[in-house]
Amino acid sequence: MNYTLHQLQIFAKLIETNSVTKTAEAMYLTQPAVSSQLKKLQEQFREPLFEVVSRRIHITPFGHEIGLAAGKIMELMESISHRSEGFTGQLSGRLRISIVSTGKYVMPYYIAPFIHEHPAVNLSVDVTNKYKVVESLERNEVDFSLVSIIPEHLSLESLDLLPNKLFLVGGKNTGVHSQPQKPAQLEHLPLIYREEGSGTRLTMERFLSSVGIKQRKRLELTSNEAVKQAVIAGLGYSVMPLIGIKNELQNGDLRILPMKGLPLETTWSLVWPRGKKHAPTALAFIDFLQKEKSTIASGAFGWQGNINI
Repeated sequence: MNYTLHQLQIFAKLIETNSVTKTAEAMYLTQPAVSSQLKKLQEQFREPLFEVVSRRIHITPFGHEIGLAAGKIMELMESISHRSEGFTGQLSGRLRISIVSTGKYVMPYYIAPFIHEHPAVNLSVDVTNKYKVVESLERNEVDFSLVSIIPEHLSLESLDLLPNKLFLVGGKNTGVHSQPQKPAQLEHLPLIYREEGSGTRLTMERFLSSVGIKQRKRLELTSNEAVKQAVIAGLGYSVMPLIGIKNELQNGDLRILPMKGLPLETTWSLVWPRGKKHAPTALAFIDFLQKEKSTIASGAFGWQGNINI
C-alpha cells in the first residue's frame, strides 16, 4: 500500500461534501489535483471507494469504512503534532466550533483573545442553523457548539457565557407606549417568526403559549438578519435577541415595545458531549473561558445594560 496522508485527507473531505468541486474548494486545490489524488488512492484497493451515478458521487460501504479509518489516522497525526509542539511550550492544534446563526454576535468575542494568546491554533467555525448544530454534536464532528437553548435529548456538559435577552421589536414608525402593554395586544399584531427549530422561535412560541395568545404568523424567515430587515421594512413585529439589534436600536431603525412578561431570557452556553475526551487545545479553551468569561462579557456586552426601553 502506497497511499498518502494527503490522499486520505482528500477522501475524508469527499465523504463530507460528496463533490469533487466542493472538496477542491475546501482544501484550496484544483479539481484536477483532487481527481488525480483520488484516482491514485483508488488504485490501492480492489473494492471501489465511490461511484458516480447520474453525475453524482456516492460513497460505497467499503469507502465509508476507509473513511472511518482515515479519520482515526488523522486524529492520531493531530495528537502527534500536539505532543511535539507541547515540548516547545507552544499550544497548537485545531479548534472546531459550530454555532447557531445568532451566535455570530457572541462567539467571536470569546474566541479572539484566545487565538491572540495562542496564534498557532487553527480555528474552524461553522455558523449554521440549530438542526445542523445539534447534528454536529450527535456525530461528534466538533469540539464545542454555542446554543441559546440546550438540546434536552442529548447528554451534554455546558459552560454558561452570557445572558440572552429577547424583546418585542417593531420598525421606526412603531408607536411606543410609556407603560408596558399587556400581552393580549399581540393578538392584533402581525408577527414574524424564525424557522421551525430555531432557539429564538422556540422561546417566542413558549411565551405566546404561556399568555394564551393564538399564533398569527405573517412571515417565517430563516435567519435573524432576515427577520430584522422584515421588521425594519414594516412587515410586522418579532421577538428578537437584544444581542443582534444593537446598531438598529441606536440609529432608530428598530424600537423596543415595552410589554409585561418581557424581556424573555435564555443563556448563551458552550456545550459538548458528556464524557468527551478533549484534545489539549480544547481543554485550554475551556480553561481560558472559565477564567475570562466574566471579563469578556463585561467588556464586550456591557452596553446591554444601557439600552433605553
